[in-house]
Amino acid sequence: MASLDGGIAESLKNKSILLTGSTGFLAKIFVEKVLRVQPQVKRLFLIVRAADLKSATLRIHDEVLKKDLFRVLKEKHGSGFESFFWSKVSPVVGDIAMEGLGMVDACVQEEISRDVDVIVNVAATTSFDERYDSALRINALGAKHVLDFAKTCQKLEMLLHVSTAYVAGSQTGLIPETAFRMGQTLAGNSTLDIEAEVQLMTKRLEELRADGATKEAERSAMKHLGLQRAKLFGWPNTYVFTKAMGEMLIGEKRGDIPVVILRPTVIESTYYDPFPGWMEGTRTVDSLLVNYCKGKLTSFLANGELILDVIPGDMVVNSMIVSMAVHLGDRGSQFIYHVGSSVQNPVRYSKIIECAYRYFKANPCYGKDGKPIIVKEVSLFSNMESFRRYMALYHKLPLGGLYLANQAFCKLFNSTYNNLTRKYNFVMYLAELYEPYVFFKGRFEDKNSDVLRSKINDSEAKLFHFDPKSINWEDYIMKIHIPGIIKYVLR
Repeated sequence: MASLDGGIAESLKNKSILLTGSTGFLAKIFVEKVLRVQPQVKRLFLIVRAADLKSATLRIHDEVLKKDLFRVLKEKHGSGFESFFWSKVSPVVGDIAMEGLGMVDACVQEEISRDVDVIVNVAATTSFDERYDSALRINALGAKHVLDFAKTCQKLEMLLHVSTAYVAGSQTGLIPETAFRMGQTLAGNSTLDIEAEVQLMTKRLEELRADGATKEAERSAMKHLGLQRAKLFGWPNTYVFTKAMGEMLIGEKRGDIPVVILRPTVIESTYYDPFPGWMEGTRTVDSLLVNYCKGKLTSFLANGELILDVIPGDMVVNSMIVSMAVHLGDRGSQFIYHVGSSVQNPVRYSKIIECAYRYFKANPCYGKDGKPIIVKEVSLFSNMESFRRYMALYHKLPLGGLYLANQAFCKLFNSTYNNLTRKYNFVMYLAELYEPYVFFKGRFEDKNSDVLRSKINDSEAKLFHFDPKSINWEDYIMKIHIPGIIKYVLR
């Protein structure tokens, strides 16, 4: 591990960083933080999927620079903000799903290979039931493509790969910060052959297209295949299955490139940096909170006594930057870091639900009629069996009655019956998909992250803080996170 006598921010000075997934939630926080704490960073190359450089630049402008996240930097630089931003940020047309990262401009590719010091791979498709072809190309092969490109970089000091703690699947107890072996599975004595999986996926795709399958049929078949293969090898869904593959490929083929694999848990709104509560989109439990405040949800599928491992986005980014500073030039090494809260400062579902009820009772959302929406205390289904019984009694049974009436009246209620059946099937599908998470019984050991935290000098302790013990969950949920949802998601 490198000495941080010069400081973490100083370690970024005159560095060129290549960033994938650059228009995503975490990448934006990373870009903002680096530009704010080290304005003398040399260059941030941001890979963007786009038709050409003009389109890539427009995407960075609209999806990154214009975000409220950058308001502290804008206040700092005033009218010179955009000039400063573009003097440091270079959009790059590319796609990690392709070899060579899909860079079509040979001059740009050569410049990056010559100049880049650090590669940060944040790109991922995070849908639990993503098409198998897409998930393999981005989460698994994409990681390999990033590594292959890293090997062409003349002065690369490290590769930081952001994965997810949930590559652990449905393990219980204390889950260690250990690397996967190539071919390792979570299903007994089976062995995973990634190349064979790619061939299987390719063959199935070719069969579907040869048979003239519609786009919707192809999409459905690919999603089904991903879930099927994931469960065969012990993972609950396509997302974490293919992310585990990505880790294996990097670990197996890294050579002497310094590698850090960061595994965050559920990433939520910023805790304090650059300001509290910034977020984008709905993340895991947020969709439930949104529907709850709208009065559309009175029950949650969750065991109140179980832990939801949550970590604010700014803490994840701080851990990324600290791990970069500590491991720069650590030839041949690979370090794994869990970044979460379940060991140091666990929060239970019951606390989240209680805080949500208290918040929306005191601060109701308003309906289209302008009237406040009164929320009720949430009832919990603490296991899948109770949820299935409820759905069968109050939804499936009435659907059976509607079916008989529809048949008796010459399919008079056909549209209503089909619509309700689709909704019922979708709810059950989502419940099965999220079951491994809402009833997750593991906790993520973070001894390595503790060592990382100990490397931060006192003078930078606040600037790069990522200790979950400091989080007051009630304050975070009620004063930071839910207000953030209202401001940035429900606006």
